[in-house]
Amino acid sequence: MANDGSLVLNVLDVFGKPVGETIDIILTNQTLSEKVRVDDVRASGPIRVTGLRSDTHNLYALEVWAPSYHPVARFVNVTAGREITFTLPVNPRKVVRLDFPPFDGLPAAARALLSASRSVLGAEGKTGAELYAAVPDLSRAGLLNICAKCSRTRLSSGDSVLSQIGELLELRGDRFFARVPKTLREETKNSAMAGLFDEVSGALHRPPAGYQPAGSWKTPDSVANLQLTFFTDGADWRADIDIDDHNGFAHVFQVIQNTFTGGTHPYNIHQALIASQEIDPGYRLVLTSAVGAHA
Repeated sequence: MANDGSLVLNVLDVFGKPVGETIDIILTNQTLSEKVRVDDVRASGPIRVTGLRSDTHNLYALEVWAPSYHPVARFVNVTAGREITFTLPVNPRKVVRLDFPPFDGLPAAARALLSASRSVLGAEGKTGAELYAAVPDLSRAGLLNICAKCSRTRLSSGDSVLSQIGELLELRGDRFFARVPKTLREETKNSAMAGLFDEVSGALHRPPAGYQPAGSWKTPDSVANLQLTFFTDGADWRADIDIDDHNGFAHVFQVIQNTFTGGTHPYNIHQALIASQEIDPGYRLVLTSAVGAHA
């Protein structure tokens, strides 16, 4: 029979756990004017969708909509009982709070960087655990994202980028500014020759007053690239360090484009790092869908 096709759908978060929310599933046949909807089904385990075509008209656009997550879609060819897994990224607007690790629970290199920083804009005089506690949540999320990515990113010398950062100067949600040794710039340039970085334009990165641009490099990842943009006044060296996303987030999760406004939100970067690179920044996003629900 033409409508004997079915799908088994797994709808998971970036940690591989069922999202546990009530979701809507829409399948639109791509050659016939047929649409199958499954509304208000609890995504706490595999979901079976039946009544689909498995003949030559078996190509569908499959959409999944969940209250606390970005909607996602892909094209699927339906067969009898084909199993498909969707990983849904959290919608930042649905996050009610963040659960951060304590200062003592941070990786050693991140603790060392915070302890070496005494002149962070807006938190002057604070250092170590006191500085960590004083940073607003969005900036702290961005800090942990970048620290995790910098810790995983190796230079051709074998050192991590994080171990070479001297002192934090300013923290924002999507980037931080730091004092760095000149050797980090030279090692980054050498690492580009080894294929670990690509040299890119730093034109969008504004130098501090009195400083001149000194090159910009980016890791060649398909999503959540680490970008290091350097500046110098001839003696002192600074770096604007950010995780650049552009359209990588929407692509890696297959987010429905007309629902995604783009932008490098720290929570999107958090989800992309975990799902695409197995880099865990250490904090958790608490959602509106259920008390204690984490992603």
